[in-house]
Amino acid sequence: MEVSVIHSQDLCSTFTCSSVCPCPGGKDFEKMENQRGALLGYVRWEGEAEGDEEDGVAPGASPSNQTSKLEDVQVEMLEKARELFQLCDKDKKGFITKVDMQRLQSELPLTLEQLETVFDSLEQNNNGYLTPVEFSMGLGKLIRIELCQGAGRMDHSRHEETFESGWSDDLDPTDDDEEKRFCSMMEQLGVAQMFEDPHEIRELWARLRKERPELLSNFEEFLLRVSSYIREVNHEKESMEQALKRKETDHDQAVRCLYEEMEQQIKAERERLICQEALRRDRSNLLQKELSSKEQELEKILYRQKKLEHQLQSLNSEQLETRVQNERLRHLNENLLEELEKSKWELEAVKGQLQKLQKEAQLEQEQKDRDVFRVSKNMQKEKQSLLRQLELLRDMNKKLRDERDAFEAKKLVSLRKKILIPNHPPFICCCCCRHLGACHFHG
Repeated sequence: MEVSVIHSQDLCSTFTCSSVCPCPGGKDFEKMENQRGALLGYVRWEGEAEGDEEDGVAPGASPSNQTSKLEDVQVEMLEKARELFQLCDKDKKGFITKVDMQRLQSELPLTLEQLETVFDSLEQNNNGYLTPVEFSMGLGKLIRIELCQGAGRMDHSRHEETFESGWSDDLDPTDDDEEKRFCSMMEQLGVAQMFEDPHEIRELWARLRKERPELLSNFEEFLLRVSSYIREVNHEKESMEQALKRKETDHDQAVRCLYEEMEQQIKAERERLICQEALRRDRSNLLQKELSSKEQELEKILYRQKKLEHQLQSLNSEQLETRVQNERLRHLNENLLEELEKSKWELEAVKGQLQKLQKEAQLEQEQKDRDVFRVSKNMQKEKQSLLRQLELLRDMNKKLRDERDAFEAKKLVSLRKKILIPNHPPFICCCCCRHLGACHFHG
C-alpha cells in the first residue's frame, strides 16, 4: 500500500486553522453576527480587559505587532474551540452531532434554536456530524468576523504571508542542530523510515516548534498515530501477501500432484493397452497358424481323394472284362467314398468347430474390451482347451490315417490273394504281364 506524504499546508490548516477569509456581507453577515454574539459568551478568551486590548488595535501600532497579536488570538481561539469540542463530545467519539450540540443548553446561555443554527452553520458537508477540523475551522470563521473588524485596514497580503508563505523565511534548512533534533524526534517516534520525503514534515515541525510549541506534542502524536496506522496496514498487507503466497503454493502443489497422478494413470493405462494388444496379436497369430495348418490338411485330403478317384477310374478302365473284379473295385470305391464322406464330415465338423472358435474368440475379444480382468483370467483356460482340442484333432487325424492305411493295406492284401487264386484264369492286363504271369496296379 502506497502512503503519500502529508502536505504541509493541509497540516497547517488542521492544527492552526490559519487561513484568513474576507469578511462576509449581506444576510450571511447578519446570521454570522448573531451566532458570533451567542458564542462569544463561552469562546471569548480569558479576561475582558485582555480581550479589549486584542480586539481594538492601537492606530499607531506597527503591522508586525498587529500580526503577532492576531496570531496569539487565533492560538487561544483554537484552544477554546478544542475545549468546546471536547465539551460537546462527552462520549469521545471523535465527532459531534446536533444532539451533542443541544446538550450544551444547560452549560451555555443559548437556546435550542440557537444551538441548532450554530450547528447548521458549521456543518458545510451536510453529513450530520462535525469533525474536530470542521468544528475549529467553522468556529474560527464565525469569530474571525470580529477579528476582521478589529484589525480594520490591515493588509490582507501581509496576513497571508504570515500564515501561509512564511515557512521559507523562518526556517533555515542548513541548521544542523535543528536537523539533528528533528531526526532524533523522528527516531524516538519510530517514523524515520515511514515517509519517503520528510522535508515538508520537517518544515512544519520547525514552524510549530518556533511559533506554536504548544501544538508540537499534538503534531508528534498525530505523526505517531499515522505511522502506527501505516505499520498496521503494512503488516496486514504482508500477512495477506504471505497467505496468498501460501495458498498459491498449496494450489500449485495440489495441481502438480494431480498432474503427476494423471500421468501415472495414463502411463499405466497405456502399458495395459499395449499388453492387451500384444496378447490379442499373439492369439490372432496362433489362430491364423492353426487355420493354415487345417487348410493344408484339407488340401492333402482333397489331393488324396483326387488320387483315389484317378486310381478308381484306372481300375474301371482296365478291368472292364472282369465283372467280379469290377464289383469288388466298386465296393472298394464305395467304401473309399464313404470314408471320404466321413472325412469330409469330420473336416466340416472341424471347420465348424474352427468357425465356432473364431466366433468365440471374437466374442471373447469384445467381452475382453468390456471386462479385461475376466478375459485375462479365462485366457489361460481357453488356451489349454484349444491345445487339448488341437491334440484331439491331431490324434483323430493320426487315427484316421492309420485306419485308412490299415484298410488300404488290408484291401490290397485281400485283392492280391484273390487275384492269385489258381481257380481263376490269370488276368493279363498288358503284354508285360503275359510273360510275368501277374498283373500290376497303377498308382
